[in-house]
Amino acid sequence: MRIGLLTEGGYPYVGGEGGVWCDRLVRGLDRHEFDVYAFSTGQAQEDAGWVELPPQVQRVRTAPLWVAEEDGVVHGRRARRRFTEHYGELAAALCTAAEPGTAQKPGTAQGPGIAEKPGTAEADRFANALHGLAELARDEGGLVAALRSEQAVRALERACRAPGARRAAREARVSDLLTVADHLERALRPLSLDWYEEDGLGAVDLCHAASGGIAAIPGLLARHFFGVPLVVTEYGVRLRTHYLTRPDASPAVRSLLAAFHGLLTAETYRAASYLVPGNAHARRWQERCGADRAKLRTIHPGLDATPFARVGEDRRPEDREKDEKRERQEKQEKQEKQEKQEHAGPHTLVWFGRVEPAKDLVSLLHAFAEVRAAEPGTRLRMVGRPSGPEGEAYLGHCRALAAQLFPDEADGPHAVGRNPVSFEEPGGPGAETTADVHAGGAVTVLSSVVEGFPVGLIEAMLCGRATVSTDVGAVVEVIGGTGLVVPPRNPRALAEACVSLLRDPERRARLGAAARARALELFSVEQNVAAFRGLYLETVARTPVRRPVLDGAGDPQPFAAPAEAHVPGHWTEPTPRAVPTWAVETPEPVTETVR
Repeated sequence: MRIGLLTEGGYPYVGGEGGVWCDRLVRGLDRHEFDVYAFSTGQAQEDAGWVELPPQVQRVRTAPLWVAEEDGVVHGRRARRRFTEHYGELAAALCTAAEPGTAQKPGTAQGPGIAEKPGTAEADRFANALHGLAELARDEGGLVAALRSEQAVRALERACRAPGARRAAREARVSDLLTVADHLERALRPLSLDWYEEDGLGAVDLCHAASGGIAAIPGLLARHFFGVPLVVTEYGVRLRTHYLTRPDASPAVRSLLAAFHGLLTAETYRAASYLVPGNAHARRWQERCGADRAKLRTIHPGLDATPFARVGEDRRPEDREKDEKRERQEKQEKQEKQEKQEHAGPHTLVWFGRVEPAKDLVSLLHAFAEVRAAEPGTRLRMVGRPSGPEGEAYLGHCRALAAQLFPDEADGPHAVGRNPVSFEEPGGPGAETTADVHAGGAVTVLSSVVEGFPVGLIEAMLCGRATVSTDVGAVVEVIGGTGLVVPPRNPRALAEACVSLLRDPERRARLGAAARARALELFSVEQNVAAFRGLYLETVARTPVRRPVLDGAGDPQPFAAPAEAHVPGHWTEPTPRAVPTWAVETPEPVTETVR
């Protein structure tokens, strides 16, 4: 079949968000054709170029989200009236939609504390306005200029001042209206693209949005114009991200933008044939944001287990003396990487990830102080790069705390001391691989207070390492019973779990083997690709034929293009059917003589 893959800031750009799993999906489904429709998020991303594309990618069309491209069309009176009508309806839906995050009344089906879903009237008004603006752009053009005009700001102001508008909308100032109008113009740029033609998204059998939000808008329009089914994957729920952004904005801006993204998410969830969360944590958020449970299909992201096979399938250190050849090889590897694995050993804890406050490395350092008190020879390797300026500042704070908690140790008065905590950056020529980092320690630790899907934890599991993690995000779902899980922001519990594993090598070995088996079963590339292959076929099989084939009499021919007809194979070639002779010869009429 032909699949339209929709991405935002990801595939096929180098280093794009979600680009790795998209590339593995496209390469794994080599019997299908892919058309990639990608939004870029900046000039730097476009300058970095694309990854190497496999032959099944037939076409790539891109559009920038970071700059507006006007087509030079100036609306006439009729087109301006159409724009005012549709944009006014969209603004009215934002101003009257239920306040996101408000609690339901006691006794409702959703229960207390659950975010109120948009009402049916607001959802229908928003969808009709969105489709109306897209039809205007398709018929007349000039939508980008109209969205940036004073006419749009006036329409938004009228909606905020109209009876029935929420209090936060009524209190919007001129600066707030300008901010919201600017955000809406950037978010609605996909409506102006020339992708929605018969030879564009109208030619695909299925649209697959690699995330929610703006990336799903082309899929919504392909469904509206051509009836193309839509599948949406969310490894992180975009609506939740929008709720946590713009903390310094005014209440009116936060309220209106939250209403827009809430209505866009509700329309995406309503129009999609299937919603694919990457874990139970994302699935719960989707249900909380209004997703129909019958449409949800959880598919875990897949990791390539090959780079971790050597470490994961290696035997325990206690048994290495039984294999002299392997021992010689390991000694040679240790000599080559002696400087980089200076702290490696059976009493080494490993942390691997991005350095940022959400990882709560401060609690990890305080926990390690208690670990050192119980096991004096233990060391801690912290391997990762800082995430932006905030991460740089946080890394400096952690270095200072480590120097304060753990003075440099020396073997004698004339020896140079070293700190039991090392801060290292991954990558670079001759650097250790991720598998080597995990292999250099006895236990891998995750101390986050906020976590989505912990890919680094799966990498440690593929290496056969026991893990100690905090109970956040999808950690429990990933770990199962193959590691120790403690509450977040609890250094003492984290330390006790680490000490218990350091003192019990047999338990570490059992947990590591179970962790690798679980990761290979649930989080491999093969299971991910197989699950999407089945979901694609199920989606197309349940979708009515959009381009009906007529028989000789001009009547629609049912089941003219079943899903399997798009897959190469012997069943796609017409073969003559064997017809019995009795069905070909003209039968003699049966008559009865009446006397």
